Amino acid sequence: MFMTDKLVVEDLHVSVEGKMILKGITLELSKGEVIAIMGPNGSGKSTLANTLMGHPKYKIEKGRILLNGEDITNLPAHERSLKGLFLSFQYPVEIAGVTMTNFLRTAVNARRKEPVSVIDFHKLIKEKMKLLSMNEQFRKRSINEGFSGGEKKRAEILQMLVLEPTFAILDETDSGLDVDALKVVAEGINTFKGAERGIMLITHYHRILNYVRPNKVFVMSEGRIIRSGGADLAYEIEKNGFEDVQKTKSRMNKV
Repeated sequence: MFMTDKLVVEDLHVSVEGKMILKGITLELSKGEVIAIMGPNGSGKSTLANTLMGHPKYKIEKGRILLNGEDITNLPAHERSLKGLFLSFQYPVEIAGVTMTNFLRTAVNARRKEPVSVIDFHKLIKEKMKLLSMNEQFRKRSINEGFSGGEKKRAEILQMLVLEPTFAILDETDSGLDVDALKVVAEGINTFKGAERGIMLITHYHRILNYVRPNKVFVMSEGRIIRSGGADLAYEIEKNGFEDVQKTKSRMNKV
């Protein structure tokens, strides 16, 4: 893989309101890969996600972010989106008065030289909604307004499927989902996977990794990556917990 086929994070240090949260994160996500970012609450996982997407609240003190070979460290969020980056929010917000259809068609057209026709777009969104077992009426509703937790997460995956970004960052998409909803969301993620796309799955739990198998697993703690490995590392965490991984790292540092 060439540098132009990757989302690259180099020595990233990030603060929020003067408090340092990320303390030297370095990792790569290549096209065709799924990587999982795991860690306990407060480890910095969501800070990483929001920083990659360009949230202005998160200040990069050191390091850089490269997308397909281009330095995007200082680009605003909308420009990162147009260049192929996507973030599925941990807590999707409600936007009254803006329907899913209008929102997604506007977003799709922002990425095209010629606008998609109404007929073609409706065909596209209906096809993607079917994959996620979503009632067609959802496309006429305001974004996330009155949606259950599971419906909000499906709506996030629907956006990903319709927009077809190069790299998707999924911030705890599995949280709050029952088993059936988890399987549907995982099927949507697996449908999105491909040689020209990369996925970063941020999660507390191993369970979604039963359905979406990662190529690599990174474990975060206190703003740092303390361990990395293959998919088996997620099973180890499920069995022994994050505390055991942290203790193992501590013992290794003393040797």
